[in-house]
Amino acid sequence: MISVLQGQLDIFVAAHIIGWYAKALILRDTWLCWIISVMFEVLEYSLQHQLPNFAECWWDHWILDVLLCNWLGIWAGMKTCQYLSMKTYSWRSIKDIPSMPGKMKRTVQQFTPHSWTTFSYWSAATSSVKGYLVLLLVTGLFLEAELNAFYLKYLLWLPPSHWINITRLLLIVAMGAVSLREAYQYFTDQRCKRLGAQAWLTTAIIVIESLICIKFGRHEFPNPAPIAVVRFWKGFISLLVLYPIWQFGIRPRFFKSEKIKSKYN
Repeated sequence: MISVLQGQLDIFVAAHIIGWYAKALILRDTWLCWIISVMFEVLEYSLQHQLPNFAECWWDHWILDVLLCNWLGIWAGMKTCQYLSMKTYSWRSIKDIPSMPGKMKRTVQQFTPHSWTTFSYWSAATSSVKGYLVLLLVTGLFLEAELNAFYLKYLLWLPPSHWINITRLLLIVAMGAVSLREAYQYFTDQRCKRLGAQAWLTTAIIVIESLICIKFGRHEFPNPAPIAVVRFWKGFISLLVLYPIWQFGIRPRFFKSEKIKSKYN
């Protein structure tokens, strides 16, 4: 086991950790990061019949990926978010700082934000239908963008180190940071009535990537999905539909009627 684990510790492990570090900086919520982390491993299980590199051992999925790489990236990203949210910047001129280390530090801070918004309200998605739908949209688009990276590499015959892959990932991270900020404002600010332009643009790009994968993926995946996978996703989608019906439709009326009965008894 140890020798096999050592064989897996390559440049892709570092890329995995850095990737989740960037995602934590974008999402800024541990709860949502873990949901996306676990759901992507479930997607890898579900799509093993299409992409061979998704066929991994159980410990590779849950120990190396989730408990090691993902956890380390999420932890480091959230620690960075905590540090930046507490730090204030004076925006003084570089020449006013006497020491050379201070100048270097101030130069780096020129490229960091004056203030850092902590997305601490994602977990309140159960409070309204709007919040639930926005959270589903954010989670679904994140997972879709992740899958597009693997399918585009496979269908367009691009090696992982190709400059197109690296450029795409950098652009997705840059656009995603702005888009998530707009989505969070739409989610939490009652005065905001619609998603921002960058959020719509990023959504359109991810959808177009998926359409490209569908077009070039015709007749490339002849093996049907296993019955267990189909049954799992039918049940999971049913829960996603039934939950808001219970949470926002049946449950409030039920508890309201119970309160009325207890009031008059």
